[in-house]
Amino acid sequence: MGYLQYVNIKQGSDSVDRFSNGNTLPLVQQPFGFAAFAPQGNASRGGWFYHPTDHSFEGFRLTHQPSPWIGEHGAIVMQPQIQNPYGRFDRAWSGIDPKAATLAPHYMHYYLKRSFCDYELTPTTYGACLRMTFRKDFDRFFSVLPVQGEHEYEYDPDSNRLFVSTTCDTLKTADIGRLKTYIVYEFEDGLVDPARTLIEDMSQNKKEQGLAIRGERVAIHLALNKKQTEVRMATSFIGFGQALLNLKSDSDYRDFDHLKAKNASIWEEYLGRVQIEADHEQMRTFYSCVYRVFCFPHKAYEISADGKPVHFAPSCGKVLEGYRYTDNGFWDTYRTVYAFFTLVAPEECKEMLMGYIQDYMDGGWLPCWTAGTEKKCMPSTGIDAVIADAAVKGLLDGEWLKTAFAGMEKHANHDCPIAGYGRDGCSQYLQLGYVPFDAFHESVNLTLDAAYFDYCLAVVADKLGYSDKRELYLARSKRYQNLFDKETGFMRAKDSAGQFRRKPFSPIAWGGDYTEAAAWQTSFAVQHDIEGLCELHGGKAALLKKLDAFFATPAEYLVGGYGIEIHEMTEMADDDWGQCAISNQPSFHIPFMYAYLGEQEKADYWLDRICREGFSGNDDGYPGDEDNGTTAAWYIFANLGLYPICPGKAEYTVTKPRVTDIQIRGKALDLTGCRGVISHEELMKRLEG
Repeated sequence: MGYLQYVNIKQGSDSVDRFSNGNTLPLVQQPFGFAAFAPQGNASRGGWFYHPTDHSFEGFRLTHQPSPWIGEHGAIVMQPQIQNPYGRFDRAWSGIDPKAATLAPHYMHYYLKRSFCDYELTPTTYGACLRMTFRKDFDRFFSVLPVQGEHEYEYDPDSNRLFVSTTCDTLKTADIGRLKTYIVYEFEDGLVDPARTLIEDMSQNKKEQGLAIRGERVAIHLALNKKQTEVRMATSFIGFGQALLNLKSDSDYRDFDHLKAKNASIWEEYLGRVQIEADHEQMRTFYSCVYRVFCFPHKAYEISADGKPVHFAPSCGKVLEGYRYTDNGFWDTYRTVYAFFTLVAPEECKEMLMGYIQDYMDGGWLPCWTAGTEKKCMPSTGIDAVIADAAVKGLLDGEWLKTAFAGMEKHANHDCPIAGYGRDGCSQYLQLGYVPFDAFHESVNLTLDAAYFDYCLAVVADKLGYSDKRELYLARSKRYQNLFDKETGFMRAKDSAGQFRRKPFSPIAWGGDYTEAAAWQTSFAVQHDIEGLCELHGGKAALLKKLDAFFATPAEYLVGGYGIEIHEMTEMADDDWGQCAISNQPSFHIPFMYAYLGEQEKADYWLDRICREGFSGNDDGYPGDEDNGTTAAWYIFANLGLYPICPGKAEYTVTKPRVTDIQIRGKALDLTGCRGVISHEELMKRLEG
């Protein structure tokens, strides 16, 4: 039967902006595909354009959205229509039965009641194959509709191709370039009737016969001569010529059903890289999470006519050789995703790292949060942990590692003149040993992150044999101690004069000095030196007592520096696991600290509760934002009984497995007799048998 039967790609999509059960989209794509697709139910909700209860359908959307908070790039919508087609979503939508729809990683199908049309899509690497079957004989149209930005459409009757471009970027970022998306559709001979094809300019409320149009609110409606048709499409960030190459390379299938079966096989292979046994509901949750991890990051490179990987580099506006990946936020993903890839997708992980290092070679800075272009919506340089983790596990070495280290050193020691890259407060951190609150917002997180990522630089320096730099960055990695307030037992902000913030302190007040958290969640963010954190608290027993208090403190909050309630607060209170907010990443490692410190039973108790109460295979299956595979990978690790508590150290914290008969890449995993910590080397030996 395979693993696809367990996957619910809607897991996490039952969300709204004020309460997240995942904030995901049901993405239909190949693993790490260049192009992804999702159904659009109501575009008036912005990034939340899909909800599983929608009875309206506005079309299949080409999407690269990594999160509704980040926005969208390169998006267009495709909708079959009959009689009088419309370019506006609020007029083009059709009624559907959401319970009758089919949504799977490799395929989606809707029946559109308004146009009497069965509408299907199965993906390729760079695009998709669409099939439309109209059940009644009316005037039929295939419409391509704009989301945002400048659009251009031109149908060429001689080649039976439609050429589309869009500059869609719903979260524009200054100073870091633009990304344009080029799309080519290919139709069979005689399918499109040019004489009846319409173009529409919605800004002028004008619709007329035509084959080409350009503007911000424009659409094209291709008249179709047949009741059933298949349409092939491919996308590119480079140009139409490259899009045609991508269309050719993607077209190694006979027809829609052959491609659908091929995609099912691809997904079965990826899902089967982690094999478990559990009850049906747990299998649904687990494999829905495995699917989600393999959705991001998205490939952003293409293959040239001479077979070389090439990419458009937004940072310098050029087409260059090399790999590139995008749609990834390192503040989230460094904690779980790439450690998971080192185990189950090491070849793909190495290619991703080469792509991120290529970003540094292209534009002079390593990426922080990319969605096409650099967004930098979260603090710090989490890519340091990803590079260090790959280095200690043997996935990155030689000249690639040397270049990566140069990029790490640059943002660790120099302020970036371009908003979007580097470490905020770098100069102050170097001068004072911490980032002061009178100079930078979220200064506690900026300081603790910088200390941890300095540890990651020390790790890479050690791998490269740079002993002096290893010692330098190890010393800097202790700077988290500068913000520890012995009186309260929390990490607190200091001003430039070295004084703690004077106003009344509350450890449940969010924001201000902390990132999407309060002092409770942030003060344990010393993954690289838990022994040193023990010393600050007065010993291991004292830190364990602090952990007990963390889970025993009611799930209460003050809006603090935010001034308003943000959804992470609401979700923490709803979950009610004390101050442990698995709705967001700062709490991810904290339950595992019990096992690291020798009290595995307490870790198992809280992990059992969180996995059971916070996760399911249903549409509301996450306890908060999923974030590009981060929360999904957390659940996978928690069930396997392993957790990368400190990416950059070649080790895992061991807890009780919550599933049986575990296999990773076809090799059995038996953790019998393991407690506390297992090294990556020992784990690999056990997997080898």
